[in-house]
Amino acid sequence: MSKASLVSSPADRLPDWLAGDALSAELGAILQHRRLTAVYQPIVELADGRIFAHEGLIRGPATSVLAQPTDLFAAAETGGRLLELDRLCLDVMLAGVAACGRTGKWFVNVCPDSILAGRGRPEACLRALAACGMRPEDIVIELTESRPSGHYDHLRSQLRRYRDMGFGLALDDLGEGFSSLRLWAELQPDFVKLDKFFVRGIHQDPVRQRFAAAVADIAAATGARVIAEGIETFDELEPLYRYGIGLGQGYLFGRPEAVPLGAIERETRDRMTTYAPMTASPARATAGELLIEVPTLPPAALNEQAYQLFNADSDCFAIPVVDGGQPVGLLRRHHVLETFARPFSRELYSKKSCMQMMDADPLVVDCRMSLEALSARVVAADRRYLVDGFIITDEGRYLGMGTGFDLMRRMTEMQISAARYANPLTGLPGNVPINETIDQLLADNAHFVIAYCDLDHFKPFNDLYGYHKGDELIQLAGSTLVEAADGRCDFVGHIGGDDFIMLMRSVDWQPRLERVLVAFDDGARAFFRPGHREAGGYVLPGRTGDAAFFPLTCMSIGAVKVEPGQYASHHELSAAAADAKHIAKKTPGRSLFVERRVPA
Repeated sequence: MSKASLVSSPADRLPDWLAGDALSAELGAILQHRRLTAVYQPIVELADGRIFAHEGLIRGPATSVLAQPTDLFAAAETGGRLLELDRLCLDVMLAGVAACGRTGKWFVNVCPDSILAGRGRPEACLRALAACGMRPEDIVIELTESRPSGHYDHLRSQLRRYRDMGFGLALDDLGEGFSSLRLWAELQPDFVKLDKFFVRGIHQDPVRQRFAAAVADIAAATGARVIAEGIETFDELEPLYRYGIGLGQGYLFGRPEAVPLGAIERETRDRMTTYAPMTASPARATAGELLIEVPTLPPAALNEQAYQLFNADSDCFAIPVVDGGQPVGLLRRHHVLETFARPFSRELYSKKSCMQMMDADPLVVDCRMSLEALSARVVAADRRYLVDGFIITDEGRYLGMGTGFDLMRRMTEMQISAARYANPLTGLPGNVPINETIDQLLADNAHFVIAYCDLDHFKPFNDLYGYHKGDELIQLAGSTLVEAADGRCDFVGHIGGDDFIMLMRSVDWQPRLERVLVAFDDGARAFFRPGHREAGGYVLPGRTGDAAFFPLTCMSIGAVKVEPGQYASHHELSAAAADAKHIAKKTPGRSLFVERRVPA
């Protein structure tokens, strides 16, 4: 149950002073008194932060020289007690799960030698699960290798026994140690874990990005899901999700902890809310909008019942299998009807449990997932989800289903609406989506910053250089704001003319706004004639007809920090932002004013 991809010999991985009888005695005491601790780390859906599963990990006694799992398992391997340790780890991990009363999927690390061991091992696992009130479908065997293995045929045969019972299979540390593409091809796992080496700094490394993209492509072709390990920052998360890797694990979501797993789940969801992309769609459309009611069946239902439901209703495209309010699988129309149409199939399958014919790994999404995230996930996943649809839940509880057709129709409507309300000069969202997004943030009690951005001395520039150059300068302002924004959580809108709005949830919003001022100044200088640049401005007749000196066009920004409950609507907040902008414009040159007064 350790997390160890080890390439040296077992003895090389132990402290020099601990050997022989001392080593054997230390390990023997740990095994005899079951002095192991289970800790759990979440595996999350990158689209929305929903916890998909937990990985159970083992730690030795804190005061022991074998406290670290690498040393513990190296000692067991050296002493010939690896199988004994592996079995004890499973017992301890399952006992921890049973004690916390949580449901869901659990990844357990198992070495190949344990799988290759004598007969009866799968049955022993079943007995251990039954004692904890768990099913094989709840467990994913995560295969770890500490040395190269050539027993592919035997290993595949043994693993088939587990998989026939319902266990899932994951290949650990792809790209590290001896976890190879051949092992992937030989075993056809349900999950593949991308080693943290390829995750660290992936946002800055094109080679790592290409490797991750290739792994995602192979997984899509083989029906496996990829889990990226070692994610520590949102910068690392973004390219992984973009390249189609749907699951992640790492300190960004939670460290391995021996704490109530409900606490881990709450912390993970809180952390991921800061990543949820801000959209310009009218009501921040979510998967819940696509909800439709379809008949469901319990696991105890027979295949004949599913066949009758499909046969009676030509519009019934899928039937979820729901156990205790939680979806466990999906019966697909074409699969059931085609199976029953074959000779003797009805006699063979009609009186068997519908779990035998269901898809045990349907696409399950939370009702709060944005349609943009859902669309990206469907595109990155298996094409069957477009035909068979997806199950919609609320915090894991079954609600209903959605279809690929309805998703595409709603996305098309949103694109048409976005184009309708976009500013024709910059293509940025206009007043309608700006106001709707503000109201949505206020309704969500979100913490955010509204920044009103305006160009100073724009009209004289437009009069002197012409409206075409004026349009180009406005486009420069828009592109500068977009480049400075964090696309994951900031929103940029174009009110009209030379006025822009930014709605920012990025933690570093103030440095971003300060960079906007400098970047716009640098870009705008190229619009002026050399003499005007040198003089810092130009002379033009003013509104009264008298000649006046006008400085080079620059930007002023008024920002307001918004706390939950401060403003009732976009009308109030827009007025406060306009006041902040007017104060900023009183300062000569580029300026940023942050309103820190609390409204009465």
